[in-house]
Amino acid sequence: MDKMVFLASTAGKEIMRAQAINANNLANASTTGFRQDLAFAESLAVDGPGYATRVYSQSEGIGSDLSPGALVTTGRELDVAIRGQGWFAVQANDGSEAFTRAGDLRLSAAGVLTTGAGLPVIGNSGGPITLPPFEKLEIGVDGTITVRPLGQQAAALAVVDRIKLVNPPTANLRKAEDGLFRLPEGEFAEPDAGVQLVSGVIESSNVNAVDAMVKMMDLSRKFEMQVKMMEQAKSNDSASAKLMQMS
Repeated sequence: MDKMVFLASTAGKEIMRAQAINANNLANASTTGFRQDLAFAESLAVDGPGYATRVYSQSEGIGSDLSPGALVTTGRELDVAIRGQGWFAVQANDGSEAFTRAGDLRLSAAGVLTTGAGLPVIGNSGGPITLPPFEKLEIGVDGTITVRPLGQQAAALAVVDRIKLVNPPTANLRKAEDGLFRLPEGEFAEPDAGVQLVSGVIESSNVNAVDAMVKMMDLSRKFEMQVKMMEQAKSNDSASAKLMQMS
């Protein structure tokens, strides 16, 4: 009976893990620029003498779905979205360079340009972008930030900085626990002039809430099936023990 228990118990563990990942995706269905996570597992034979017929499930890590989310028009001058491939470079809480698709930009009390999550946006100069007091701001297609300083005439425009837009190979990107993507060993990405922005628009999460709900129900049924298999294995074991006693 242990063959059935091996398979059912490990499968149940992986289904619970997949359910947790799916629940996190569903919770972020309205998070700007969020990329849903994907769970991977495979069946392997138990290694060791006498266990050649035992099979279990093993996690193969978590991947990310990098397909784009829908673009939502807001009309807000600080809202920007990347058209096609590419990323915003931001400074993570640990000081490292990280990448996000969230373009719901804000301005801190100190004049630092940040994402909606409060992460400083990096400029082509290599550091966080700091803006002077201004009356009007425009973000160009290439990420160039132009402002009309406070108290200046309409023609007095000044280029402050340019948002660092990057497009590293997606195969090299890894998603961390903070939801940001990074290159291996904390490497820096080079600016890519081919990445373009759309102003007055934000990119929504690529999570389909309906699909996530259906998947949640499907995973629940699969988990119940594994529990029933374990209960059946227990029942079969009890029946076998009774037969042995009778003999």
